[in-house]
Amino acid sequence: MNKIKAIRAYHQRTKHQFGAYARGPEYLDWDNQPAPFRRFSGAEVTPLTLASDSNDQTSQMNFNGISKLLELSMGISAWKAFGPDTWALRCNPSSGNLHPTEAYVVSHQIEGLNDGVYHYAPKEHALELRAQLDTQDNSPFCLIGLSSIVWREAWKYGERAYRYVQLDIGHALGAIRYAAATLGWSITILPVGDSAISALLGLSHENSFIDAEPELPDLLLQIFPEETLQLKELPKAIHWQGLANALGGDPYLNWPVLDEAHKACHEDQMPALVSASIANIRKAPPENLTKLIRQRRSAQSFIGKQSTLSLSAFETFLRQLIPSSDLLPWDVWRYPPRIHLVIFIHRVEGLEPGLYSLPRQAEALSSMQTAMRNDFEWAATAITDETLPLYRLLEGDMRKVARSLSCHQEIASASSFSFGMLAEFDKALEQGASAYRHMHWEAGLLGQVAYLAAEDIGIRGTGIGCFFDDSVHLTLGIEDSQWQSLYHFTVGYPRIDSRIQTLPPYAHLDSE
Repeated sequence: MNKIKAIRAYHQRTKHQFGAYARGPEYLDWDNQPAPFRRFSGAEVTPLTLASDSNDQTSQMNFNGISKLLELSMGISAWKAFGPDTWALRCNPSSGNLHPTEAYVVSHQIEGLNDGVYHYAPKEHALELRAQLDTQDNSPFCLIGLSSIVWREAWKYGERAYRYVQLDIGHALGAIRYAAATLGWSITILPVGDSAISALLGLSHENSFIDAEPELPDLLLQIFPEETLQLKELPKAIHWQGLANALGGDPYLNWPVLDEAHKACHEDQMPALVSASIANIRKAPPENLTKLIRQRRSAQSFIGKQSTLSLSAFETFLRQLIPSSDLLPWDVWRYPPRIHLVIFIHRVEGLEPGLYSLPRQAEALSSMQTAMRNDFEWAATAITDETLPLYRLLEGDMRKVARSLSCHQEIASASSFSFGMLAEFDKALEQGASAYRHMHWEAGLLGQVAYLAAEDIGIRGTGIGCFFDDSVHLTLGIEDSQWQSLYHFTVGYPRIDSRIQTLPPYAHLDSE
């Protein structure tokens, strides 16, 4: 079976259906959940500094800047406590709050930080030195590497876990871009392959993961404090140190299909970017960006009667989802948009409840119209224009439909609105099987935008990974794989559980 057939088979096999969910564990033993934090014993530890809430624009990469970048992207935003149980929330969202994504820093001539390859430990807010660098490059550079521990998601979600792991890479990409903006920095995705990432980050170093769950390579990013040349050649890592901890999580189930999906998506080099230019967004980020990052939460439930949203707030939210080179964080995603929206509007003033569509690129409109039901209206709304192509497809109460399609979850219907992310599935896979990952990365990046956009208008959102795939397609009239649903999201007025206590993110460091 070739790679594209293999990833298509994985996608079809891991769909939820009304009559049967994708294969997963028969039960969850929460007392044996995998450890939430990876550490490397024997590695030299460098504590990082904690940042203020201000936007600290700087043209220099330094230790404090790297500290803030990591804290606001991959760090802890709060602790929650209920009775004897405590758990961490992170600045980067994750399916089930399981956090399969690990972050690494490759530092060269950065003020205050020795050259080397470091693993980021979010609980300690510290860097663990994994290796030294061997490079002939004389210029300063900083790289951020992202990897995934698939077992963290598979423990709960079984065969569907590979999807969620890739969505979380998109979440992390967005989180890093927003965090960099608070410093006036930009980032770019380096078009390097999985083997090169593994070698640089030590993921393929055989003595580093003895008896520990492996990490899969995902992305390598370069950080830019100002317009700079992209790194031409990756440095070499030497003199490795540190041994990865085993995360545990009984019962340890083997899901061979996850390895098959990873092998199908392996790429020797990422596709060339549509635009290879490296340019900062010159306008200052919103003054409240750091605050929004810290307060972001995934809503657990909504109060329907308080979820009515003004038309202007809804428009403000939607405009942040449209890709633009001068709008955060879309300057980092220099590929053609493949993700477009169908929106279940429940409670937005000035718009009739119903089903709506938002193509995020003009060229997608005709393809969506051709693929979907013939009786859809495609009617313009009060806020529809060339830059916000929102169209009403069907008028009527869609709350039951939205709830049913999202695995019967009330969060999809008690909200102001919910939406599904449709991917140009066949068209994307023409570029190769690895495009499956890229579609999920874009969907996850869009999810991170939606999280902060919801906070910005005074409400809250949450991603929905559980939905009945083909029932969504049937509802829309989609009969083939040209379009496929990858991720759902819902936004409304959150119901706060007063029984759960919120604790500061790093107070435990002061007591140690």
